Amino acid sequence: MGEDRRPGPPFFQESLRPVTYISTRGEAASLTFEDVLLRGLARDGGLYVPEVWPVIPPETIAAFAGKPFAEVAAHVIGCFARSSVSEDALLAMARDAYGRFGHPAVTPLVQIDRNRWVLELFHGPTLAFKDVAMQMLARLMDHALAGRNQRAVIVGATSGDTGGAAIEAFRGSERVDVVILFPEGRVSDVQRRMMTTPTDANVHAVAIEGTFDDCQALVKALFNDLAFRDSINLAGVNSINWARIVAQVTYYFVAGVALGAPHRAVSFAVPTGNFGDILAGWVAKRMGLPIERLTIASNENDILPRAHATGVYEMQGVVETTSPSMDIQISSNFERFLFEASGRDAGYIRGVMGALQQGGRFELGPCAVPFRETFDAGAASEADVADAIRRTKAGSGYLLDPHTACGLVALERTEAQSEVPGIVLSTAHPAKFPDAMERIMGERPGLPQRLSSLLTDPERFPVLANDVVEVKRFVAEAARAAPEGVS
Repeated sequence: MGEDRRPGPPFFQESLRPVTYISTRGEAASLTFEDVLLRGLARDGGLYVPEVWPVIPPETIAAFAGKPFAEVAAHVIGCFARSSVSEDALLAMARDAYGRFGHPAVTPLVQIDRNRWVLELFHGPTLAFKDVAMQMLARLMDHALAGRNQRAVIVGATSGDTGGAAIEAFRGSERVDVVILFPEGRVSDVQRRMMTTPTDANVHAVAIEGTFDDCQALVKALFNDLAFRDSINLAGVNSINWARIVAQVTYYFVAGVALGAPHRAVSFAVPTGNFGDILAGWVAKRMGLPIERLTIASNENDILPRAHATGVYEMQGVVETTSPSMDIQISSNFERFLFEASGRDAGYIRGVMGALQQGGRFELGPCAVPFRETFDAGAASEADVADAIRRTKAGSGYLLDPHTACGLVALERTEAQSEVPGIVLSTAHPAKFPDAMERIMGERPGLPQRLSSLLTDPERFPVLANDVVEVKRFVAEAARAAPEGVS
C-alpha cells in the first residue's frame, strides 16, 4: 500500500461500545481486551472471543485504499481494543512495529498467474508471517504492563516460526521474560537459529524431546496450573492469544482492498496447522470483508481436510514434511470456530475438547455443515509441493516456499473455475528452508544480507525431556531474572 497521508475515516466510528471477551468453555469471567492480551488462555482452559463481533461498514473498508499498512492495522485492531488502548497509542505502536519491515507495503501482493496472487507475509525481521502479529503484540503487552507497573513471563510453543518471531519481538524487553519450547530436530536450521542465537538475557529457547504437539501440551499444562501461572504472571503469545488473531486480520483487509474490495469479492488459500491464520480470515469476513471462499491448506498432516471431508476430527501420528510449521495434529484455534458454529454452545465445546484429550478424536456433529459451508480444504503431498514450486518458478519466475506451495495446491483444487481473485498467503521466505529447497530446486536460496551472520553465530539452548515438572522448573528460574527497580 502507498504512503497516502490524507485523513481517513476516524477510528472507532463503527461503535463506541467497549468490546468484552468470553471463554469458549463458558466457565471463566468476561474480560477486557487488555486482560485477555495479558492472560492468553482462559482459566477454564478455553479461548477468548469477543462477546459481540464488530463490523466495519463498506464505505470504511473502501477508504482503506491507499492507506499505509499501519493506519489500517490501527483501525482494525482498534475495533477490538477500544476499551483498553487509545487511538493515538495504537497508531504509534503500529507505525513503530511495521517500520521495521523490509518492504514499504509491509505485506505486498505479487501476481503469479492470470487470477492468482501471492500475499507476501515474510518481510518482517524473522522472514515469517508471525512477525506481522508478534511485533504488534510485543508493543501492546509492554504498553499494558507499563500501565500496571507489572512484569510477565511469556511461555510459548513453536513448530518453527512463532518462536523466532516472539524472541525477536520481545528481546531486550524490561518487563517480559520469554521461554519458547520447540521440538528438537523438527525445525529447520534457520528457524532454530533465529531462536537460539539472540544473546539478550530475557529470552530463552528450549528444545523438547518430542513433537510440536508435545510442546503445545506442556504450555497448556503450565497455564492450567493456576497457582504457578499466578505466581510468575504467566502470559502467552501463541495464537491462543486473541491479540495475535486480531493483528493478523489486518492483512486480509489490506489485500482485499488492493484487489477491489468491498466492490468485489476475493478468495484466500491459507497454509495452516493451528487454524489461527485462517481463523483471522474468517474474522475479517465476519467483520464485513467480502470473502467468497476461505481454503484450508494442509500438508500430509491433513487432520483439518480429513475433518472437513468426514465430519470426524481424529489425530494421527505427525509426519515430518518440508513444511514443518504445519506438522501439527492439534489445531488449537479450531475451538474458536466450533464455538461460533455451534451457536456459542460452551457445553458442546467442553464435551468435544474433553473427548479429544481422552481419545484423540471427536465428531463435529452439527458443526460439520457450517464448517463445510464456510471453508474449502485441501492437502498437498510432498510430491505436490515439489511440483507446485517447480512449475510456478518455470511459469512466472516466482519461488514459493513449501508452505506457500501447499496453499497454491489447495487453491488450484478448490477454486479452479472461479473468476474471483485467488490469493495465496505466503507465510515464510524460502530461505528459511534451504535444505528442502535445495532438494526440490537444486540450489539453496540465500538469506537477506541483514541476516548474513545467522548461520555462524553461536547458539545457546538446553534440551529438556517432555516432562512438565522439568519445564516448570526451567521457566521458574528464567522468571527470576527481573531487572532491579521493576516490580
